This record gives sequence, C-alpha cells and structure tokens, in this order.
Amino acid sequence: MASDLDTVRVLRALFNDMPRAPQGLSGLELMAWIKSSMTDYEGGEMAYMIEHITRNSMLDIVLHMRESGHLQDDAAFDETVALISTEEGRRTFRDRCINAQKTVDATERLLKRARGFPRIKQTVFVADAQEIARFVNGQASGAGPLFAEYASREEVREIGVFDQAPEQVFEFAWGFVVEQQGAWNVYVAEAWRRGTVGYFDRFFNAWKLEAATPLDDAGAAPEVPAGLLVDDGIGSFSSLSFEVEAGASAPLVRRWLGETFIGRMLPRMAARALDDTYDFPATGLGN
Repeated sequence: MASDLDTVRVLRALFNDMPRAPQGLSGLELMAWIKSSMTDYEGGEMAYMIEHITRNSMLDIVLHMRESGHLQDDAAFDETVALISTEEGRRTFRDRCINAQKTVDATERLLKRARGFPRIKQTVFVADAQEIARFVNGQASGAGPLFAEYASREEVREIGVFDQAPEQVFEFAWGFVVEQQGAWNVYVAEAWRRGTVGYFDRFFNAWKLEAATPLDDAGAAPEVPAGLLVDDGIGSFSSLSFEVEAGASAPLVRRWLGETFIGRMLPRMAARALDDTYDFPATGLGN
C-alpha cells in the first residue's frame, strides 16, 4: 500500500501551482474563495474543474503504480514525483499514460478478434412512442426522478452542471433530455451510473458510426437536418449535445430528434457505447 507520506508527496507535486486558500477563513469565506478561484482561472470554471479532474486522475495512477507497479522502486517513485511537479512534466507523464493505454487497447483488440466475441445486443432500450410524441410536441415533463438522481451526483454538483435550472426537461424511461435556447443535451441513465466521463468519446463515436449506418436493411443512412450541430457532451456533462444554427427550422429538428434520433438511432448507439467489449472502427469516423 502507498503510505500517507507517499500520498502527501504526490499531492504536493501535482497541486503545487494551483491556488491555495488563505488560512483562517470561515466556511462562507472559504466557499467564496473557491468560487472566485474557479471563475478567475484561465479558461473559466470548466477549465478549472477539468484540470482538477485530470490531476486527481494522475494521483490515482501514480499511487496505484506505487502500490503494485514499477513505482514500488523508490528511485523510480522519486523520479516520477519530481516529473509531475511541473506542467511540462505532467504533459510528459500524461503522454506516457496515453501511449501505454494505446498499447493495451491494441493488444485487447487483437485478443477480442482471436476470441471471436459475440455480437452486441441491438438496443439497450425500446423507445416509447408516447414519450417521443410528447417530446416532438414540446410537452416537457419537467424534472422527474431520473433528473433528480443525476443532479444529486457528487461530480455533477461539484462541476455545477445544473446550478441554474434548465428551461425544459423531458424525462424518458432511459434518461432525460434538457432543452434550452435551441440546444438539446441527452443524458442516458446507464451511462452516468457507470461514470459519465468514460463515455464521452464512446457516445460520440457511436453517433458518427450510426449517422453513416442505414436505419434498417432496406433503408439509407439517416439524413441529419440542415443546421443541426452535433457535439460530444463534455461541455454539458451529458452523453451527446445538439444545437440548431440560426435560421434552421427548430420544429423540423425537434421532430427529427424525437422520431429518428431518440426513436431509432439512440437505442443502437447506447448498445455500442455501453458495451465495453465493442471496438469502434479505427477509420472512417473522423474527429
């Protein structure tokens, strides 16, 4: 096990250049200081939170390697602690981790092909026609139990995803959709219960794959409405985000999102994204 001293050394190395609260602040003063630090951070609050999440992830990695990896060697551990104490060193460490993960992933893909994994299930859920009709008609359900479950999660509260109440919430059996100012953010319950951060890329890759795949054996690939912008859900801490460009037909986009995306594409996308044994094609998806 990594000792308390090991943990303190790694923490100090990782966070030595992050703002520190002055001593003696009251609870309210401390909260105000934290809020100010996040707002004033270069890139704003989201950049601050992403930086904290990244450095905490590095903390977990270093301590894990200290406990059961090559950092059990004191000299190697000392070298790594010194490395991650600078921004350049942290970039180097992250690059090493990414390259190591790529090697592991490539090996796992070869093993999957050799073992011949069974095909994934076609869908995670079956979209309910009445729920889709309510969405198409703009009849928001309001925040329900799934929204409450997600909003109460620690990481969601820390980042402040719903510090400001959304304009409209549409709850479904599989999750919910938040709509505000010509944008829709899609939240899938099974994804956030497993840890949303790990599924940003997988859902976006699933979208790009599904957008190029016929909806049925006889059909063509779904035609995405003009003026609809699609992005990963990092900014809204969701599975996927949609936005309507100025001048586009919002009612047309809403109908397409309900009947085509939620009704036909999302169930298949979720099946691929949430199946950790599914290996997305390495080519043809773009960035």
